[in-house]
Amino acid sequence: MWINSPGGDCVAAAQIYNMLSNYKGKVTVKIDGIAASAASVIAMAGDTVLVSPVSMLMIHNPATIAWGDHAEMQKAIDMLAEVKESIINAYVLKTGLSRPKLSHLMDAETWMDANKAVELGFADEIMARAKAEPEKEPEEDGEDTDGEEEEEKKLPPPASSMLYSRRAVDNALFNKMVAKYGQGEKKPKAAQAQIPAPETETGRSVDALMERLNLLKR
Repeated sequence: MWINSPGGDCVAAAQIYNMLSNYKGKVTVKIDGIAASAASVIAMAGDTVLVSPVSMLMIHNPATIAWGDHAEMQKAIDMLAEVKESIINAYVLKTGLSRPKLSHLMDAETWMDANKAVELGFADEIMARAKAEPEKEPEEDGEDTDGEEEEEKKLPPPASSMLYSRRAVDNALFNKMVAKYGQGEKKPKAAQAQIPAPETETGRSVDALMERLNLLKR
């Protein structure tokens, strides 16, 4: 089964996962583009999961849209928590990683290249590029090519891998801004309650923006 999907409905993904898991034959999953979100869950049903050298795999927390009062919002939160646990079940069975580790990767919205997907256990192998076999030239007397062919087969795969976390990048940028420009001096609560006005016609200072952000958080 070839996968190139940005994801979709969690329930539909669960049904496809179960259908593949119950199939009596061997299931080989090949990710040739992207297996993101719910599509990554489907990929976990493969007995063997192969990834293209240029493919990506992404996992993150489930999301929904809710409307209503605080009780309805809490129901939505509880539902998302249970859906996340069910998704982690599929990841645990395939990767063998701990639930806290997988939960952290989902919280961070983690993108993996082919090497990282294999390293973390989401995939088993990287698909090899099909090459035409070169025409064999007649061997000259005294030459031994068996050793060269054996040496070529033993070349190790690329060791570099890439893992991208959107939350980690956001936090790193925020920390650099605070380190460079500071958070400004603390002011009395009465002063903090007032939203600072623009200091110039062209924009606001970093301190003013930080103060407004802290006020909005409260």
